[in-house]
Amino acid sequence: MTDQIVITEKTSQAKDVRAAVGGRYGAILPAEGHLFDLVEPEEVSADWKRWTAVLLRPDGLYGTKPATGGNKAPKLKAICDALRRAKRVWLATDCDREGQLIGQEILEHYGYRGTVMRVIFTAQDPQTIRDAFAHAKPNAEFARLYAAAVARRQADQIYNLSLTRTATVTLARGARTVIGVGRVKTPTLAIVCKREAGDPELRPAGLFRGGGHRPGRGRPMRMRHAPKERILKREDAEAIAATAEGFAGPLTVRVEDKRQGPPRLHDLPSLQKLCGSRFGWSAARTLEVAQELYDGQGKKVITYPRAETRYLPESLIPDASRIVAGLRVGRAFSEIPVPEPPIIRRGAGGHFHDKGLAGASHHAVIPNVNTVDTLREVWPRLTGDERRLFDVIARSYLAAMMPDFRYRQTTVTLDVRGHLFRAVGRQPIELGWRAAFPDWQPAEERGEEAQLLPALRHGETVMLRDAMVEDKETRPPPRYNEGTLIEAMQNAWRFVADEALQERLKEAKGIGTPATRAEIIRGLKAQEFLTADGKHIVPTDRGLALFAVLEKADPALVDPGVTAQMERLLDEVLVGQQEMIGAVDAVCAQASRIIGRLQEGAGSVDARLLGGAARQAGPDRPPTPAMKGFVESLARQKGLKPPRGYRSSGAACRAFLDQHAPKRDGVQVRGDEGIGRPPAARKTVTNKRPWNLRAVDAPAAEVEAEPGKRRGMPSRKAGARKRKAGTGTTRAARPRKGAPELRSPDTPDGDTPLRIPFGNKEAALQLGARYRVGGWYAPPGVDLSRFRERGWL
Repeated sequence: MTDQIVITEKTSQAKDVRAAVGGRYGAILPAEGHLFDLVEPEEVSADWKRWTAVLLRPDGLYGTKPATGGNKAPKLKAICDALRRAKRVWLATDCDREGQLIGQEILEHYGYRGTVMRVIFTAQDPQTIRDAFAHAKPNAEFARLYAAAVARRQADQIYNLSLTRTATVTLARGARTVIGVGRVKTPTLAIVCKREAGDPELRPAGLFRGGGHRPGRGRPMRMRHAPKERILKREDAEAIAATAEGFAGPLTVRVEDKRQGPPRLHDLPSLQKLCGSRFGWSAARTLEVAQELYDGQGKKVITYPRAETRYLPESLIPDASRIVAGLRVGRAFSEIPVPEPPIIRRGAGGHFHDKGLAGASHHAVIPNVNTVDTLREVWPRLTGDERRLFDVIARSYLAAMMPDFRYRQTTVTLDVRGHLFRAVGRQPIELGWRAAFPDWQPAEERGEEAQLLPALRHGETVMLRDAMVEDKETRPPPRYNEGTLIEAMQNAWRFVADEALQERLKEAKGIGTPATRAEIIRGLKAQEFLTADGKHIVPTDRGLALFAVLEKADPALVDPGVTAQMERLLDEVLVGQQEMIGAVDAVCAQASRIIGRLQEGAGSVDARLLGGAARQAGPDRPPTPAMKGFVESLARQKGLKPPRGYRSSGAACRAFLDQHAPKRDGVQVRGDEGIGRPPAARKTVTNKRPWNLRAVDAPAAEVEAEPGKRRGMPSRKAGARKRKAGTGTTRAARPRKGAPELRSPDTPDGDTPLRIPFGNKEAALQLGARYRVGGWYAPPGVDLSRFRERGWL
């Protein structure tokens, strides 16, 4: 039908939709992630071209402009042409907030006024897609989802770019660097840095614990001293052990029958945490495998993986028996004793809970009901990692449909002259859902604490023998791995001291979103602020230096709790508790407060922390073409030979430019920095979804400004074309005709510019340096090696 079109998020999704519904709903036109970007600040106001400490808040909202790179332009043109004729549009992008934005921003930009229907599917098999089209709803019903996406994107642009510029001009103070601030990236870095630094009050300390055995007619029982406070002096513990040795007294025995329900179903963060600890996967790897299980060709065996909720809608209750039966056909799950019919748990303490899904368009990750019957055919096509992840998801679902785990807990206590000794034992009565995890054992049932208690009677007299003192030591919290770091981001309320605020933030979803957290971590690692140490993530010296600078300038910049409060406001748009503009206003107000504090306290920051930390970090990267061109041009002007290896070594190019490049307003010109323009916040280059960070020659204390979650930039070359199109990012200077710009009028040929730190005037003069308007320099014939040793070239 020529008067209808279907818009999907990407080409592979268009193929799946076409296979499911054919041309019944019109031409199926794929986007390529975001087909529109927000305009840059300098495109809104010429006054914003120069970097200053100002809130970059336009009147209203930032407009949009067509994105460049990849096949975005032809795809956008095809959709634009079709919209002129279409009377009805079916939006069949992903079911989350970002998918809503990707589709609806096209219609908003072109002012489309026809009928718009929203197609929501949480699995990508043909039957699910057909059902989704049959039950499509007017797009107006998803206005809050769109408003929440717009609010987040606008707030990120205003906050990140405003504070990146402010931090750079107030803290760097002439240093050749950009201090990037990201609303989510910066506090994520802080979480890791604070864990690495540890609690300054926490020192390794001895902990001592008393214990003894109760001899009996049968098996002995170990009892342990259970003090209310830690014992820090060994002599205190030895005194208690001496008191316990040979003590006889009556036992207090309490026997309780208890039950434990199955764990909650998985969302993306819980999968990332589990796979990180069990398989050693990065967060990005978990998402990659889950995405392939969701929409991979010939697979499609799980539901939408970027979930941020662990409940299911009650409308999926009828599918439970079919999913269980389909899974148990496979050998891996056939021995799991799921009852028939499955046990359904409703409400906040169960798994099916409609109120728990308020504002969400998707649900927990579970096996796909429409493909579970084909699992026997699909299984050989799955890789080892895909099978492992599917096993996790399937067992979680089966366990949710099984009875509670029931056990008998016996707690035995003995009062030894005012010192309480205790022993605890568990005896399973019914395994229930734990039968789905035959190889798993909780911590309380293993290790030195675990023991099977003998038969005991309340009031029975026992005697303690073999009392001993155990040496323990306080330990700092363990380092994060990617899974536990994502959990920390999700539970940012733990970083808030105010208990009342903690309770409010518990209802929020932390900092970042499930779809962006892995990329935020990957970005920080690519920028060499974080690095991997085995399975753990640790900050680099560069990351610690940046954190120290920002924390000293204003603690709110690196406070996860502050960001969590902003996230809560943005999330409230989704459930109608906050207007879009109100949420953006609140984020802008916070940014304005930080800008004011940065201006007030800029003088207290040691700018030397910003330099040098990254010079030795990571391998030497190849130079950019513009950097090589600048070296060659400068060498021709000065009659010098280019440095050895400059074609492959960025470090060789930088050293040559540090020595020979002229200054611009007292700051040395870089080969990868534009002439006559302020350094701009580097933008993220997207690759499929959500984005893929390019490796760049980053200055010493540079963090990428975080423009928000974006999808669809497919290549590195496309990213270069985007920056060339005038996005305000730093570009390498190219020699122009005649190249007069490459020479400062105040720097005659033969003079070498110098960087003399404040307070070193006399030493510089003794070494032969001279000063004139524009800066320090070394005249021809002066030995430069002494300046190089001091880092003054």
